[in-house]
Amino acid sequence: MTTEVLKTLGQVVPSPTTLTALYTVPGATQASVSSIIVCNQGAVQALFRISIAVAGAADDPKQYTYYDIPLPANDTFIATIGVSLGAADVVRCYSSVASVSFQAFGAELS
Repeated sequence: MTTEVLKTLGQVVPSPTTLTALYTVPGATQASVSSIIVCNQGAVQALFRISIAVAGAADDPKQYTYYDIPLPANDTFIATIGVSLGAADVVRCYSSVASVSFQAFGAELS
């Protein structure tokens, strides 16, 4: 029997210019990411990136769903994406400044 749990999958404020794991799918689990919210809480424009690494693979250009997207000061970007992930897949994020937070929401199935 499969169990589905709706939840906040991850929340992080990455160090500037550092690719950071937002969510890693646990072993023996699948996940569906329904939305990712990116919030710039600072007074300057930021650039952000989001990538999905299958089985935690090393960073590669083919993994990016968003790359250097400008996000104005005090603004929010909401991606309603519906991405399906397998065990050990990793959603990663990056920001050009320290004032940007990332949140992922969805469901885990185990």
